[in-house]
Amino acid sequence: MSFELGALTFGELTADLNTRTAPSPRQRVLDTIEQAVLADQVGLDVFAVGEHHRSDFVASAPHMLLSAIAARTQNIRLTSGVTVLGSEDPVRVFENFATLDLISSGRAEIIVGRGSYSESFPLFGHDLEDYADLFREKLDALLAIRATNPVTWKGGAFTTALLKADIAPRPLGQLPIWVGVGGTLASAVRTGSLGLPMALALLLGPIDQFTRSVEMYREAGAAAGHSQDDLRVSINAHGYVGSTSQGARNTMFPYFQIGMRENNHQRGAGFNIPRPAFDAQATQRGGLLVGSTQEIIDKLMTYHELYGTNRAIFQMGFGGLPQREHLASIERLGVEVAPVIRRETASRAGRSK
Repeated sequence: MSFELGALTFGELTADLNTRTAPSPRQRVLDTIEQAVLADQVGLDVFAVGEHHRSDFVASAPHMLLSAIAARTQNIRLTSGVTVLGSEDPVRVFENFATLDLISSGRAEIIVGRGSYSESFPLFGHDLEDYADLFREKLDALLAIRATNPVTWKGGAFTTALLKADIAPRPLGQLPIWVGVGGTLASAVRTGSLGLPMALALLLGPIDQFTRSVEMYREAGAAAGHSQDDLRVSINAHGYVGSTSQGARNTMFPYFQIGMRENNHQRGAGFNIPRPAFDAQATQRGGLLVGSTQEIIDKLMTYHELYGTNRAIFQMGFGGLPQREHLASIERLGVEVAPVIRRETASRAGRSK
């Protein structure tokens, strides 16, 4: 299988550095669609929209944005990044993304996760103390719904029992479901045991911090009888592709710093990342995917060597990066980075056989 590259947005509504005016929700929706259309045109493989339920984000319903994108694109796969499954109804999640799959001619995916932002749980009447149990039970329900129709599901503490329930529409094929994992070993093991592809979320930290998680994921998958071809691994990380190394860092840093402070998990109460720490994360040993085309290629190959990654998704624009720079990064990723990464990973796969 070829290596896939993509872009992820949360649709932040962050005030501009200079004007101190935030874009309107309508403008950010239009910006997001424009980003996805360009990603499709330059040959990227996947476009993801993250789910957040706060007024400084526009994407509380990613499947709706992705449906608008589906009507404007031809080839790119469309996924959530992530669907906060613990606070969702798994029946409705399946229906929404199956509908997206029909609209997009079979290009829909879901990345489900516990969610690192917690505002959706009290909003929809869930207790954060049940955070992990909610996700486990609802993922089991979602997989049962995907597997057969009509579906019988035993139900549990957080899901309604289903008796020969007819859940429609059905997607064109099997709807891909990835699991977003933040690095906890238990999550990686369970994902491997289920034979599901794993999307690793690397915010900040050393590039090799998930080595043990990936090892245990693949060991658990093999022990459960799953093919290694089914055990795909994606790295999802903040990034920006610039024309030069220093230019990329200078462009991304001030916006990323604002995003970490203003749009992070607790609104306006995030943490400040100083420039030296940011620059350290931009080196070949740090997690950020920021730099020149060649630096990005080198780091993606390092990720591939460390984890056997099959996919990398760049979260671009965090903190309100201007649309012009956002689009330029998407274009470089598709035109300059993607062909080289696909060629290099294919060549190495051929030599290993």
